[in-house]
Amino acid sequence: MKILKTNYILIVLCLVFATSCESFLEEEVRGIIDPSTFYQSDEEAVLAVNGIYLNLRQNGFYGNWQGVHTFTQLGADELESSRQFGGNEPMQNYTLTQSNYSNARQLWQLIYRMIGDANSVITNVENSPNISEAVKKQSIGEAIYLRSFGYYHLSNLWGDVPYYDEEIPIADAASLGRMPVNEVRNNLVRDLKRIETDNLLPDSYTGSDLGRPTVWAAKTLLAKIYLWQQDWTNTRTECLSIINESPHGLLPGFGDVFDVNNPFNEEVIWAIDFQKDVPGNAQDRTDGFNPRLRDEPKDPADRGPLSQALAARNEEFNGYGLTVPILSFIDEFPENDLRRPYNVLSHYLGFELTFQYLTKFTNFDFVNSPRGNHGEATLIFRLADVYLMLAEAENELNGPGDAYQYINAVRERAYEPDQPYAGMNQSELRTAIQVERRWELAGEGHRRYDLIRWGILLETVKNAEYRTYDPGSNIQPHHIRLPIPEEEIILNPNLLDADPSNNGYAN
Repeated sequence: MKILKTNYILIVLCLVFATSCESFLEEEVRGIIDPSTFYQSDEEAVLAVNGIYLNLRQNGFYGNWQGVHTFTQLGADELESSRQFGGNEPMQNYTLTQSNYSNARQLWQLIYRMIGDANSVITNVENSPNISEAVKKQSIGEAIYLRSFGYYHLSNLWGDVPYYDEEIPIADAASLGRMPVNEVRNNLVRDLKRIETDNLLPDSYTGSDLGRPTVWAAKTLLAKIYLWQQDWTNTRTECLSIINESPHGLLPGFGDVFDVNNPFNEEVIWAIDFQKDVPGNAQDRTDGFNPRLRDEPKDPADRGPLSQALAARNEEFNGYGLTVPILSFIDEFPENDLRRPYNVLSHYLGFELTFQYLTKFTNFDFVNSPRGNHGEATLIFRLADVYLMLAEAENELNGPGDAYQYINAVRERAYEPDQPYAGMNQSELRTAIQVERRWELAGEGHRRYDLIRWGILLETVKNAEYRTYDPGSNIQPHHIRLPIPEEEIILNPNLLDADPSNNGYAN
């Protein structure tokens, strides 16, 4: 592909220039810089990389509950809206068309913007003689990781998608057709393996660099891509490496993983850091999980006493209270599972609530985490997920024998006394792993992807019980993929060349 010949590139100028102790995410757009005069120092390379992260923080991506969370958390058997809410209805209720879901187009555009930013960084940093080798390697490593993470979501949600990994003229990018999804994933495998082979990312970070991906984040993403490819051998290899060689470990308590005061704990492999009181950086995803007082408690007469009880703790029910567990999730979650209280909040301070909430993503501290200004990290990958991926791969390769130890390591903190699995055949353990992932990773953005790659999304949705919507009556086989947004097709008709049906939505 051709290298971009345009004269200007949007570069983020970070507040690091003024206050080196601040987080690398505390930045804002200052202007348009000519790339021929930029990339002249290590500091400028770091600033350019920091700019890539801006895309992740946008509301249409990870900034709020209407971004990528809509497509990974809703439309499965975990979460739904507690009331009719038009913005997410097409995904929740499987009434998707090519033209009725602006959220999908916003996510599509943000991911491709991030990919374009990453390509620009890689090209210009590689070609600059003024950047030190250490900064050059890490800058390229971060850009490759973030580009791969973008294509991971694109390929999972849309299947065949336009793919490019170099800077190209805007007109060329805007006319690309779709690459087969297996080719896209093979390219991601190549790139993510390069991160380890060329030693592009470190083992860990400290201080203001927390939130950048490590080599272990890259290996986790690689293992997930291998899962989609059903490459069980390489999935096992990557997961074993993470478990045996990384600095990460399982925490003794499930609830400790979600401590907002310790978001980069030992179990967390990668989380996206958000900063309170930084314009354009603080996230409001938490508001989607936080109850609102006008909905609670169940007995209206308790509203005043609950409000007083909350105020005594410097707390408020001041969110949207939209994202709640579906009815069958609540009914089926084992009562004796120690993870249940962190996934099903039905009472608070002795008051029965109207709805049940996903406890682990609530935060009622309105002093330190006010509505619309949450300085919290959004969890992406953690080690328990890796253990369960390893159990799945080992079971598919060799049956239950060596797979038990990995699923049981996760279950050990979920039951008292312990309830390890044993005596199953391969099919039985396969089902047990699928169920275990539901309880362990609820709301963390894996479930819908899991159901699609297992080939059981349709039957699962049809058999689930929902409070507000009836997706089981609407879901069709083509709903395992999203339609390419109609606006994008108008701009680039080549998107339909390989598939005029647009993933089945044009039929």
